[in-house]
Amino acid sequence: MSISAEKFFLGRQPILDRKQEIVGYELLFRSADIDHAVFESYSHASSNVITHALASFGMNEVLGGKFGFINVHLSLLLSEMLELLPIKQTVLELLEMIKLDDQVIERCRELKELGFLLALDDHEFDVANNEIYYVIDIVKIDILLTGMEALPEVVRQLRKYPVKLLAEKVETVEQFQVCFDLGFDLFQGYFFARPVVLNRRKIDVSGLALLKLLQQLTIGASIEMIEMTFKENPGLSYNLLRLVNSVALGMREKIKTLRHAILMLGMNHLRRWTQLSLFTGHDSRSINHPLLELATVRGRLMEIMMKQLDGRASSDEQAEAAFMVGILSLLDVLFETPMEEIIANLNLNDDVSSALLKREGQLGKMLMLAERLEVTDFEAVNVLLGECGVSLNQLLTAQLEAFNWRSSIIHQEEESLSNVL
Repeated sequence: MSISAEKFFLGRQPILDRKQEIVGYELLFRSADIDHAVFESYSHASSNVITHALASFGMNEVLGGKFGFINVHLSLLLSEMLELLPIKQTVLELLEMIKLDDQVIERCRELKELGFLLALDDHEFDVANNEIYYVIDIVKIDILLTGMEALPEVVRQLRKYPVKLLAEKVETVEQFQVCFDLGFDLFQGYFFARPVVLNRRKIDVSGLALLKLLQQLTIGASIEMIEMTFKENPGLSYNLLRLVNSVALGMREKIKTLRHAILMLGMNHLRRWTQLSLFTGHDSRSINHPLLELATVRGRLMEIMMKQLDGRASSDEQAEAAFMVGILSLLDVLFETPMEEIIANLNLNDDVSSALLKREGQLGKMLMLAERLEVTDFEAVNVLLGECGVSLNQLLTAQLEAFNWRSSIIHQEEESLSNVL
């Protein structure tokens, strides 16, 4: 894989619809060689990074079929280099410092005719911008900058125009609910990934069965014990058979018994399937569940970074432990239960437990690196890269492989589902 010679950080923030399903990502770039203040003054990415780097490894790897929201400053907006981007998959975000004059409006009309979607970033409503509101597709509103009290009037004014409204920096469930009730169409922020443990919600039967199965696989239980867990949970058994019978695994032979299914799948694949099923089996959103997205990419990213470590041969066991930490790190959010309670009965080793509970050790630092990368805290990422012994190029390679792997899971899920239907 060829990556641009210019070193840069890549961030990917999910954008959700009203069903809380992922419909796109805002892609944020920062050159590692540009001073922070200069970078913030002009753009989230240089034209060189956007055009050449994305052309090198392809948007599909990063987006997995979703829309890509990309910040553009005035010179890039007016440049023909934009046409290097996948037109039908790209949303161009006009940065707030762009003056919305006649030249910009005309250029927006041209880009829209080409097939681009257009958005106004961090926008403050002004009736003087009446003309461009009929050209733009999406208006992004920073709810913290605007203020929650002012939101109703802003929404009322913009609802006069044929635009979708996107609420930015939605960090709590309460903020999401307010924006949802006001009629926002899209949401950006990490409200869905914040632990909410006050409700002490009881883990449902399917969740308990999966946690039990994960425990058995972690301690190396016998196939008889594992088979019994499936027999005690018909829904779990059905999903296992559906997976093994799917053409995604390339198996010509139809599986007739649970034990045959377990043996055909193998313990390593079964463990990984169990980890992912904690998310896909918990919510009807399944494929586009934002927590599943975070968890799978986080786990795969950590696994690849563990394998990349210079000066040491990372065993499959170490890489698998890294993947497990990434996957399990969001279970407290999923089940609305403290992490201590979730892992108390999983019999995890000290390295994994310390990483999950205290962010300690090599695995803990890698988990922090993945978490800071998700929220595009590139300063912290830069420090943690050194502590983890991972280079910037290795990180970018790991990200792209993780994104691509996540996309393959979506295809397998869809293919498996179509076989059942």
